[in-house]
Amino acid sequence: MLNNRPWVEKYRPRVLDDVVNQVGIIKRLKQFIKDESKSMPHLIFAGSAGIGKTTTALAMVRELYGKKMAPNRTYLELNASDARGIDVIRTYVKDFAKARPQMDIPFKILILDEADNMTAPAQQALRRTMEKYTRNCRMILICNYSNKIIPPIQSRCVVFRFSSLNNEDIKERIKQLAKLEKINLTPDGLNAIVDVSRGDCRRAINYLQSCGTISKKIDQDIVFRVAGEVPPDKIKEILKTAIEGQLQLSIKLLNDLIKEYGLSGRNIVRNIHREVYDLSVSEDLKIELSKILAEFEYRLSQGGTEEIQLQALLSKIVLLQGSK
Repeated sequence: MLNNRPWVEKYRPRVLDDVVNQVGIIKRLKQFIKDESKSMPHLIFAGSAGIGKTTTALAMVRELYGKKMAPNRTYLELNASDARGIDVIRTYVKDFAKARPQMDIPFKILILDEADNMTAPAQQALRRTMEKYTRNCRMILICNYSNKIIPPIQSRCVVFRFSSLNNEDIKERIKQLAKLEKINLTPDGLNAIVDVSRGDCRRAINYLQSCGTISKKIDQDIVFRVAGEVPPDKIKEILKTAIEGQLQLSIKLLNDLIKEYGLSGRNIVRNIHREVYDLSVSEDLKIELSKILAEFEYRLSQGGTEEIQLQALLSKIVLLQGSK
């Protein structure tokens, strides 16, 4: 294990074939790499966090340049959330784009991560740079929301929309890393990592690394403690107890849960919300429970006392069922 180096970077796939993502996207990008006519367009990679957009871009650069890959010479990676003003586009980005590439490479690549955080004037400046220096440089804009990219830029790019990773893909990746790091990952621990990551492979890898610093045997309990989550069965027990009208018991179970896992009030509300729709109750009751949770989540966000608000939440659930 490398000190202070997140496993997300340590085990980042080096070629497109190893990227866990849509086969159609990878196949199309490989065609761009094989094309010798410099016909590769500017690209936009759009999709939610942790599904492989940046990894795909870097793997593409590595396959395109091979041993000639050199930061600031053949490619440049910038994060637009840090450098998103118009001055950066007019100076740093423009200087890189207008410089001619080396004789033995077709063009340079500029990777602009978090491009949807760029200001509108900066995007307008980037538009001019893209069209003026296309012969020297291709740009890959990476964003979570492509609608935040101005239409003139979108029209100059081919947009690839990355869908969320399925649980089986994340499981395979996590099992592979656990084997490399010689970590004993139990089946329930693996399922817990997938559950708390919610389709974000980067988050899943970070949870695995965090759990690995605690124990070389990772089970469900360790994962939930590291992730600040609660086992679903404990949340369901509190909900069912409140719905059955046992207020004192539900409050006791809630207090025991807070002491054991050290969760904040808003975390508790979010955990309850995730389990509401799996309860064996009527649809009307699920709707009412959702409304109640929204109300108390807002109260907590406005600074309400957690203990009072959580107990009031359970009381309202008890009253809701009792009034029917």
